[in-house]
Formats: sequence, structure tokens, C-alpha cells
Amino acid sequence: MIVSYLKDLYAAKDLLFAWTGRNIRGRYQQSALGWLWAIIQPAAAVIIFTLIFTRIVPIDTGDTPYIIFSYVAVVPWTFLSTSLTDMSASLVANMNLIKKIYFPREAIPIAAMLARLMDFGVAAALIIILMIIYKMPLYLPGLLFLPLILAIQMTLLLGLGMGLSALNIFYRDVQSVLTLVIQIWFYASPIIYPVTMIPEKFRTLYFLNPMAGILESYRDVLIHARMPGIYLLPSAAVAVIVFVIGYWSFKRVEFKFADVV
Repeated sequence: MIVSYLKDLYAAKDLLFAWTGRNIRGRYQQSALGWLWAIIQPAAAVIIFTLIFTRIVPIDTGDTPYIIFSYVAVVPWTFLSTSLTDMSASLVANMNLIKKIYFPREAIPIAAMLARLMDFGVAAALIIILMIIYKMPLYLPGLLFLPLILAIQMTLLLGLGMGLSALNIFYRDVQSVLTLVIQIWFYASPIIYPVTMIPEKFRTLYFLNPMAGILESYRDVLIHARMPGIYLLPSAAVAVIVFVIGYWSFKRVEFKFADVV
């Protein structure tokens, strides 16, 4: 069933890409700094974290400078938080289009995520600059896993984003709840602290959080010069399950969107 949905979506790929471009242009068209905002947001957060967790409450990150340690995690986290925020609101924001013509409705939240993917790429470029500044070597075999790690994260985002966008049609307080959940999820993920701070007996439970394995995998291949750990497997499994449930739920209620909106 999901395969047939994906075929319909592929047939509408031109619309999907056009909608993605529209989202990107709309975000930066009248912005003085333009694409720089994609870097400013995570960079500002990392500067604050670095000041706090190196000067006030020191956190041991081993041989890795804290600024790189945190930035490598903040960039994919920013991709997640901004994507889910945009995706959850995307259907309601385009209610007029939904009422007028038929097309695979999932194209709207997917386009919202793809637009944020461009921001992710721009912000990620700064990682390379930081590694050059701090003379950290690049582990080329590990870098080959970056597309896989990103694909797992995007699978998770698609499942969550489509489910939330559909739910937001019926319950408009979804975005308020999402803001709270993202804040809690941030501190439950290894962004500002290393996984070694989690007691050994709790780590199996901790890695049920799919972002824990995803963020650690980014660190593995970018700053620890090694292959992703086994914790990427449960992250991938959770991402696939969330995607199937989210997409299936979306298509189950899709026919009601025009009436409810």
C-alpha cells in the first residue's frame, strides 16, 4: 500500500520540487542576510553552549574542542526542530490549495522538510571550516556513512512530520505541544553533553531515543574518526517504524483534509 503511495508521489515530483523551491524563496526573498541565517541560528546556540560548558560548568569532551563537539550535533538537531515545526504547520498554511486541486497531499510537508535540508547543507559547511581551524583530520571511510545517517534522520522526520501535519488539521494545539516536546527531547539527546555521562545501566534505554544514535553516529564519522556504532541500528529501526506509521496515518485521513480545513 505504501509502495503505491510512493509511486503517486513520484509522479508528482515536479510539483514537489517546485513547492520546495517556493518555500526556500519565500523564506529568504526579502531577507538581508539570506542564507547566512542557516548558519547564524546553530552557530549562536553553539557559542552560548561553549561559553557555559567550558567556562561556567565545564563538560569533558576529551580531545575534541567543545565548539566542534556541540556544533556537529546542533546542526542536525536544528534540521530536526525546524523541519518538524514547518511540516506540522504546512497543511494548515496551504489550506486554499488543498481545497482547490487534487495532488498527493504529503508533497506539502515533504517540501517543507526539503527546504530545511538546504539550510542543513549550508550550516554543515561550517563543520569543515571548524575542523580545518582546529586541525582535526577527516576520516574518509567514515564519511561514506554520512548519506546513510542523513537518510535515517530524514526517514524519522518524514514519519513524524507527516503524522503531525495531519494531526494539526484536526487539533490546532499540536504545534504548542510540539514546541514543548522538542525542548524536552533536546535535553534527552546527546547534544550538549557526551553519552559517557549517561550511566552504563541506562544506555540501552537511552538509545531507544532515535536521535541519540543518529547524533552519536554523526560524531563518530566526523570527529572520532571511526565507523558509526551499533546504536545506529535501533535508530534506523525506530525511524522506519515511525515512517510507516506516520505515512499510513496520513493517508488514512487525507480525504478529510479539505472538509475539516
